[in-house]
Amino acid sequence: MCDTMIALGNVTQSGRTIFAKNSDRAPNERLLLERIPRKSFAHGSMVKCTYITIPQVTETYEVLIQRPHWIWGAEMGCNEYGVVIGNEAVFTKEKAGKNALIGMDLLRLALERSRNSEEALNCIIGLLASHGQGGNCGYDKNFRYDNSYLIADRSSAWVLETAGRFWAAKRVQDVYAISNRLTIGSDYDRAHPDLLHHALDKGWCRSEEDFDFARCYTNRLITGFSGAAKREHCSRTRLEENKGRITVESMMDILRSHTAKFEERPYQTASVSSVCMHAGGLIGDQTTGSFIAELAFPERRETDDGVTRDTYWITGSSAPCLSLFKPWWMIVPDYLSFLENETKEAIAYWEQQEMIYRSVLKQLIDWKEYRSERDQIEEALLNEVKALATNTSDEMLAGIQVGALEAETELRNRVVDEVRENPLEYDYKGKPYFRRYWKKMNRKLEQGV
Repeated sequence: MCDTMIALGNVTQSGRTIFAKNSDRAPNERLLLERIPRKSFAHGSMVKCTYITIPQVTETYEVLIQRPHWIWGAEMGCNEYGVVIGNEAVFTKEKAGKNALIGMDLLRLALERSRNSEEALNCIIGLLASHGQGGNCGYDKNFRYDNSYLIADRSSAWVLETAGRFWAAKRVQDVYAISNRLTIGSDYDRAHPDLLHHALDKGWCRSEEDFDFARCYTNRLITGFSGAAKREHCSRTRLEENKGRITVESMMDILRSHTAKFEERPYQTASVSSVCMHAGGLIGDQTTGSFIAELAFPERRETDDGVTRDTYWITGSSAPCLSLFKPWWMIVPDYLSFLENETKEAIAYWEQQEMIYRSVLKQLIDWKEYRSERDQIEEALLNEVKALATNTSDEMLAGIQVGALEAETELRNRVVDEVRENPLEYDYKGKPYFRRYWKKMNRKLEQGV
C-alpha cells in the first residue's frame, strides 16, 4: 500500500516540479535510506536482485533509495540526474507470476540506468518484457501484486501501470496521483501491443470502443478493500484545488493527512483509507517512510556560480504525522543516508525514530505537544532552505543537514528520557484487536523481527 503524487512546474508556486510519496509497508519492516555511488562493471557482469539474477549494464548512476531492509529493490528514490520514481501495489486479474523481478527491483534498476523519465519508462518496460514481474513482496505475509509507477524528471513525468506482462503509460500534464489501483482508462499514450487483444480474448470487454484498461484489468475485490480510491481522491483533489500554489509544504500536508474518522481517535485506531496510513486493523499497512522531491529548473541546471540543486525532504521514519522532514542533497559529506555496507546503522536509525510512534501508541507521549515542537523545527528548516542562494556550497548544505539531525535527535532523546525517568503503567487504547495487534508488533520489534 502506498500513495504517490506529482505537480509539474507549470502548477507549482516555485515553478519547480514537486514529487511526493508515502511508503506503506508492514509496521516492523525497516525502511532504509541508502546512497549508492555511480559504478562501472565489466561486460558480462550480473546483478542479484531480490529473487533472480539478471545481466548488469556497464555503468550505473548514483542513487538514493529507500528500501525495505530485506529487499534488494526500493520503494522510492532519486538519482544524480534528478529522476525520481515511486511505485504502488496494484491488484489485477492477471495471475501472479513466479519469482521474477518485483516492482521494487524494477524501480531501483530504472533509477540506476536512466537519465530522464522517458529512459526510466523504457527501462522498466524492457525489463518487464525480458524478465517479467513476480514474487512475494510481503515481509510478514505472502503478498503478491502487480505494480504502477510515477516516474518524473525535472521537466516531465509518466504514469506507468502494469498487469502481469501487460502495461499502459500516460504522460502527466500538470498534476497526478496514484494509489493501489489502476487509473488509466482508454486515454493512454503508450501501451503493450497486445493490451486490447488480451482483454478481448478474456472477455473483459466487448470491443475496441468498449476498452478501458483500468476497468478491464482491475481485480475489484482486493482493490476495494485496499482503500485506494479514498486515498487517491484525497491526494488528487488537494492537488487540483491548489494548482498554481502547490509547495513542498502542500505535499507534506497531503502525506500527513488522515480521514475524519481517524482524527476522532488518533493513535487508537487503524486507517487504511488515510494517506498517512496507520496499521492495526485486519487489512492495511503502516506508512514506514516519506519522501518529497523539489527538482531543479531544467532550463538552467548549471550557472556560473554552481549547479542548481534538486532538494529532497525525507523523514527516514514511519508515520509522517509525527516525523520530521529533513532536507537532503546529493552532496559530500552526507549525514542522513547510509552506505550499502551500513545496513545495521541504517536499521538502528529507523528503530530509534520508531520509539516515538510506539510510545505515542502506549499513551506515554503527548502527541499534540510533540507535533508542536516538531513543527517549529520543520518551519525553521523550510525557511532556511528557501533562503539559500544558487551557489550555496556543499559544506553549508551539510551544515543544515547536521542541524536538522541534531534537532531531531535532541527532541527524540528528551522525550524518550522523560518516559524512562517517569515510568508509568501503560496500555494501548482502542478496540481489543487493535491493542492486541500492537502488543504483538512491539514484542516482535524488540526481538528484532
